Amino acid sequence: MGWNLLWIVFAFCLAACAVGFRKFVWFMSVGYGLGIAAGGLAILLIFRRNLTFLSVFQCAVLIFYGLRLGIFLLKRELGSKSYRDAMKGVADATVPLPVMIVMWLFMGVLYTMQVSPVFYRLYNGCTDTFVPLCGTLLALAGAVIEALADAQKSAQKKKDPSKVAMEGLFKICRCPNYFGELLMWLGVFIGGLSAYRGAGQWLMAVIALIAICIIMFDGAKRLETRQKKRYGDDPEYNAYCAKTPIILPLVPIYHLAKEKD
Repeated sequence: MGWNLLWIVFAFCLAACAVGFRKFVWFMSVGYGLGIAAGGLAILLIFRRNLTFLSVFQCAVLIFYGLRLGIFLLKRELGSKSYRDAMKGVADATVPLPVMIVMWLFMGVLYTMQVSPVFYRLYNGCTDTFVPLCGTLLALAGAVIEALADAQKSAQKKKDPSKVAMEGLFKICRCPNYFGELLMWLGVFIGGLSAYRGAGQWLMAVIALIAICIIMFDGAKRLETRQKKRYGDDPEYNAYCAKTPIILPLVPIYHLAKEKD
């Protein structure tokens, strides 16, 4: 399993997501991005003598994804009044220190598991290129889609904070940023398909992928619930929801939240 080296990745992820002690939700937002970037950096440092162009590319995608997301979320937290108003009461909850420590450790484990496909490719000395290259290109595409969606949503909200983002990538699904993230982690998982050795390594990678899928669909559900409360009486919003899939383009799943939510 490589525990003798994997703990270093875990330590880097923990150090980066410790920003959550400043604000609890940052364990899962700002700390998430920074934790993934730190995990990618740790892998580069651990295997610095055995790096190939492809392995550097894989780590670079993790670092780009994580830094971009962490910085974006931090700027949104600090600079967007409309976002702070929408999250008021959620982000400001007081959390006991023991709970914060448990969450910190849990997030560190999760982020380590998420970057494990890249780690295991180097740890197991894999030299094939086709499958990991395809996976890494898919991961990069997902990271770019998420970045574009975040930028487009910010621009539309800046133009009119009272309306839901409906232009650009938001024409193909209502949560293109979540869709991009799903592609990102699916690509990371695929990039490690030829590298996993033994049930433990497979289990770590599969659990990480399942976890991120659950988190993204739950995030889309909670976002839909908040939007229903705010825009539910807007005919334009309701028409948009009726014809635009919520998270997967071309897949006719339009709602995740129940009416009673």
